[in-house]
Amino acid sequence: MTDITIRKAEGTWVVRAGGAVLGESQNALELTEGTLAPVIYFPREDIAMAFLDATDHSTHCPHKGDASYFSIVTKSTTLENAAWSYETPHEAVARIKDHLGFYVSDTLAVERI
Repeated sequence: MTDITIRKAEGTWVVRAGGAVLGESQNALELTEGTLAPVIYFPREDIAMAFLDATDHSTHCPHKGDASYFSIVTKSTTLENAAWSYETPHEAVARIKDHLGFYVSDTLAVERI
């Protein structure tokens, strides 16, 4: 199995899309999986879910489970499948339940403030 580490992300984290702040959290989690770059997962209650629309897209990770995806609707564009969540993650990564990860891009930023 790939080595997965989940820990509290230190400090305050923010996610922005299209110039709008979608969320800010002091309770974000940092997930490190093998040699991949760490991913910050935000608690769902710290995200403005009104900007996110659930999509039909899904993926399967043998280590984490099935991911559901969300598109982010901004004033100028829709970022297709830009966020994901493991609704029923495997027991080994249960801490990421009710959290969202985001694909960082030119129009979406995840950063510590």
